[in-house]
Amino acid sequence: MTDGGTTRRIRARRYLSAWIGFSAGGRFSQALATTIVLFAFGEPTVRVLVGPAGTWSVLVTLAVLAGLSLLGQRYRIEWHGVLPLSLLVFVGYCALSVLWSEYSWVALRGLTATVGFVGLGLYLALGRDLVQVIRACGDAFRILLVVSLGLEVLSGLVLDLPIPALGIRGDIAFGGPIQGIGGTRNFMGFIAVTALVTFVVEFLTRSVARWRAVASMGGAVVTLMLVQSPITGLATIALAGTALALWTLRHARPSVRPLLDGVLATLVVAAGVVLVVTRARVLPRIGAAGGTTTRLELWEQIRTFIEQKPIQGWGWVGTWPSEPVVPFVTFIDPSGARFTSGLDAAVDAWLQVGLAGMLLLLGAGLLAFARSWVTATTFPGVAYVWPAAVLVLLGVTSLAESYLLHGAGLMLFVTVLVVAARRRSWRVRLPRLEERPHP
Repeated sequence: MTDGGTTRRIRARRYLSAWIGFSAGGRFSQALATTIVLFAFGEPTVRVLVGPAGTWSVLVTLAVLAGLSLLGQRYRIEWHGVLPLSLLVFVGYCALSVLWSEYSWVALRGLTATVGFVGLGLYLALGRDLVQVIRACGDAFRILLVVSLGLEVLSGLVLDLPIPALGIRGDIAFGGPIQGIGGTRNFMGFIAVTALVTFVVEFLTRSVARWRAVASMGGAVVTLMLVQSPITGLATIALAGTALALWTLRHARPSVRPLLDGVLATLVVAAGVVLVVTRARVLPRIGAAGGTTTRLELWEQIRTFIEQKPIQGWGWVGTWPSEPVVPFVTFIDPSGARFTSGLDAAVDAWLQVGLAGMLLLLGAGLLAFARSWVTATTFPGVAYVWPAAVLVLLGVTSLAESYLLHGAGLMLFVTVLVVAARRRSWRVRLPRLEERPHP
């Protein structure tokens, strides 16, 4: 029996070694990266099709495969000074919040999901180079947009019946709004505008055939027009301004760039102040007045709970739980349904992990943006425009949604955070452990 057990262990090790070697291959890694992006952005539809248990199974499976793939690539991956301390500190603080949470089991489950999506984001950033990440995102977004538009056409034009389980109402026959696989028009708009950024960078880097890039951009633009999301509209305007600023800075002389950066920062601050002062006139013009009223009422309710635990928060959960736990059970929208997020990443983070956690998240985001912006404006590779543009998109969207704190938004945030740190982290300049002189 001992010999038989030893033989089985040897075989198991050989199978595991063979699988690790296979998972480290380029084709498998790229296919896995595409599948990860597909799952993250299609999670609402996955949850409807296979339920919470099935969704957890997919997340765990992808995380395990990503871990094995990284293990197989461990000698090729540059780990020195890459993992951002700001990200590690924030995730660590979220983990600590489980200890003082009044709903420990729900908080532990939320933390597990957060760690899972953080792990998937790390795999994209470490297991693939930036161009490969963009290609994986581009392939995934093409599938998501085609499926979404196909379901909307099936519902609104062919069957003339809604698909309530997926949140599709079939309004494409009237020009929208459409929900696609996102479940809501805002999340579908988030998918479409992220896809548009990705397709443009694919076109500029010539990562795909010209006809495919142009057709993909056309599909993303059509989807953006059909979702009719005011939040996505503001994000698109911000991205257009970002594109103009990046083009100007990349073609400016190095000696002039600091001055241009200062002018741009002043313009952004001034535009923000004007938008806040004139919001009563601007928001109705873009169709966002009703949504803003709902958000203001929700934030006022959240404020009363923040005041009870302003520093440490109530405990990290990521996506708000469906269980009747305080304080999340008390937040009801005008239709009588419960809110699933705080509809603002900063407010949501403040509620969950307090002022300390919210400042850690804000600091991580600002540091990542500064790094990615400098890289995008000084590094010759056009692909490095993508992280900066994605961070602008996440930042603008986070003013009205909490996508940054969970799921695809969190995964994308972690990916660009690590990509930005790879070029600009101060720890890269520290000597490696094996290079340090012995005492």
